[in-house]
Amino acid sequence: MDALFQVVVLNQTPDPERVIYLAMHQDYSPGFVTAEDRIPDQYGEAVVKHLLEGNRGHYGPLEHPQITFGVGHFPHTVMQQARTHRVGISFDVQSFRYTGQQISTLGKFLHAGSQAQPPNEVIAKIEGLFYLPETVKQGKAKTRQGFKPVSPEAMEIILEQYRNQAIAYYRLVEECGLPYEDARNIIGYGIRQHFVVSFNCRSLMHFLDLRAKDDAQREIRYLCELMWPHFEAWCPHVAAWYYKNRWGKAKLSP
Repeated sequence: MDALFQVVVLNQTPDPERVIYLAMHQDYSPGFVTAEDRIPDQYGEAVVKHLLEGNRGHYGPLEHPQITFGVGHFPHTVMQQARTHRVGISFDVQSFRYTGQQISTLGKFLHAGSQAQPPNEVIAKIEGLFYLPETVKQGKAKTRQGFKPVSPEAMEIILEQYRNQAIAYYRLVEECGLPYEDARNIIGYGIRQHFVVSFNCRSLMHFLDLRAKDDAQREIRYLCELMWPHFEAWCPHVAAWYYKNRWGKAKLSP
């Protein structure tokens, strides 16, 4: 996994399984349910038993608690895949209309004669803003037909393209006076992009159903893997049930 990929929790509903239990309890309680009501100590187990086990399909109470992640340094391709899922999910994404200075700075460095710098340092600077696919580094790619070799030339070609993009961006902005919002049109899908995403408990499981499965693209599976420990710590009984029954199984999302 790319060393820069990062997922952090920005905010979350405290004790989410208690909230789910209270919502579930109100469904069949004749009285008005309040936060002060006495509930069983094993409310997490009760949520799993009454909502999830047996494929009852009663997922409404799971929509009340919410968790918000900050996602950093993933390529734009991941954002393109992730944002297709909107039900119960909200996104705010780094806009390259306003945040182009770092690209221009890299382009200036490369344009000024980076050949004099140690190659590893140059590559590290490029990788700070652009994503080098794991397949290129490993020299092999997994396809639906199995693994296939990837030529070492792939690394040179990709680095050259990233270098050219950064230099062209710098020249357009600094030499030609083009605003970021127009200069960004030359930047490809490999640019790293940060975003904030919020899920409720149900929509998070829906997202994992679709994007943690084996035939999902590698980078978005890594995103799911980095989200997973936060889900497990936040909603432990629901997460344990999910991992046993749905994780990676490509079941139809509820």
